[in-house]
Amino acid sequence: MNPGSAVSVLKFGGSTFATPSRYREVAAMIRRRAAESGEGQVVVVSAMPGDTERLRQRVHAACAVPGQNALVSLLPMADTMSALLLAAALDAEGRVAEVLTGQATGFTTRGSPLWATLSGIDPAPLRDALRRGSCVVLPGGQAGDESGRPTWLGKNSSDLSAVAAAVATGAAHCEIFSDVDGVYSCDPRVVEESRLLGEVAYPLAQRLTRYGAKVLHPEAVRLAARHGLRIVCAANTPPYRRGSVIGGIDSAEEPGAVVLNRLSRAFTSPSVSSAEETAAQLAAEGINALAAHTRKGPVVLVIGGYVDLGEVCERRGVALGGPAGIPVVGIEGERVEVHLADDEAAGVALARSLHGRLLPSLAPS
Repeated sequence: MNPGSAVSVLKFGGSTFATPSRYREVAAMIRRRAAESGEGQVVVVSAMPGDTERLRQRVHAACAVPGQNALVSLLPMADTMSALLLAAALDAEGRVAEVLTGQATGFTTRGSPLWATLSGIDPAPLRDALRRGSCVVLPGGQAGDESGRPTWLGKNSSDLSAVAAAVATGAAHCEIFSDVDGVYSCDPRVVEESRLLGEVAYPLAQRLTRYGAKVLHPEAVRLAARHGLRIVCAANTPPYRRGSVIGGIDSAEEPGAVVLNRLSRAFTSPSVSSAEETAAQLAAEGINALAAHTRKGPVVLVIGGYVDLGEVCERRGVALGGPAGIPVVGIEGERVEVHLADDEAAGVALARSLHGRLLPSLAPS
């Protein structure tokens, strides 16, 4: 590929690869795209469904309390396997691809090696790989620290890798393929009346992801907004229908939305300042945590699960309060209201009730 040639960045979530045959289908789609556009391609992939958790279970079976170095060496292997499988399928399609892992991506991080924070993007590795060929495959979430040691951006961080790759290569936009074709006013698997939002400004997308909407990784939206990079959301099955486009800062006509992430949890706190301090300590470990004031008082929200809170709190010297419930978040413009449900069933009922109040203001789907 010649320097300066156009590049497209495509990211495929783990649900794309529900069976091994899906790698062949996706490889055929990527080859067709390349033939039509003549563009170089960077393809970011996540692990097959359940593979990361199976690795986590194995390491915990071998060692009850594994260290971060062990986990950061093992867990990303699931994404590496997925990248290698796609590269093999691409090769069979006549589209030779190079796989870059870990430190070779050019992405550098700081903080916890297991829930690392992206701190730098060196464009040289990706651009050099594109010069050697025209297709590069990246396992999502992999990076390296300033000392060259491998790091992981955490669970569901392939979106962040894709946006970073688009920034590195100067792509016009980034395409995210998942089992949901875009941003909805609520999770359509929870609320059937949820409406697809065609154009979503960065501020709304940031609020949605911050509170746990399973749309994109929160840091991916922040990075895209910082660089003015548009994110195109699409379905990961044929005909790969495009849904929402995230971009722009005009929030004057922002629609309302409701967020329920069943893995999120709220914990009591004696005061707002204490909640803010605890959330900051957890955030320093790469955990999506924030303080909120609710009718039940101040709480610390830990968004999205996937973390050993006990281990993190012990290492940071943080004392979480007792369980306060599952957060259900209503968002209308800049107004954010956090409600607490006692359990998942109550959370679903509350999300449906809150969304029902929004329906009159939402455009027909």
